[in-house]
Amino acid sequence: MNKTLLLAGVACLIATSANANMMDSAKNAMRDMKPYVGIDYAYSNLDLGGAAKYGEENFNTAKVNVGVDMGKHASLEAFYQFGGSRKAHLKERDGGGTKKVKFNAYGLDMYGNMPLGCAQKFSLLATAGIAVYDMEVKHNDKVSKSRVGYRVGGGAQYKLTDNMAARVIGRYGYVGGRELNHVAEVTAGLKYSF
Repeated sequence: MNKTLLLAGVACLIATSANANMMDSAKNAMRDMKPYVGIDYAYSNLDLGGAAKYGEENFNTAKVNVGVDMGKHASLEAFYQFGGSRKAHLKERDGGGTKKVKFNAYGLDMYGNMPLGCAQKFSLLATAGIAVYDMEVKHNDKVSKSRVGYRVGGGAQYKLTDNMAARVIGRYGYVGGRELNHVAEVTAGLKYSF
């Protein structure tokens, strides 16, 4: 009976110690997480086909994003990209008239950060994610399509202050749709960490 009580007491002490260590680890992980918001300018080149063929392929867009830095080396970010619309005047052999193409996107990206140098203000970035690309084409009729695409990219970031950073990213997105096959873009923007 005494051995059983002794073993139960030791088990309780071990469990309490393990629980305290897990709580400390969770607190440290939460302390390293920093939410942020950002805004980017994006130059997007679209590979158009189907109903969108002969439409304007280059878009100057704005992106807003919210995310969380998970320590020094990883971030998770949600974004919305306002593509707006572009008009193209078609030649007679292409059907004549005006073709209007509208483009928007939203999704989720994971970032890997590799700080460089002694001050670690400059970082190399790698990113991978998933996005929904919305296309709307107006010519003789209106065609609307939404497709899921996969994105990869790389870039650089420079910390201006403890809370503010500037970044530039090149990205390739594969959509695989008839109207939109892929997207190549370059973004430049600012992010503010809380």
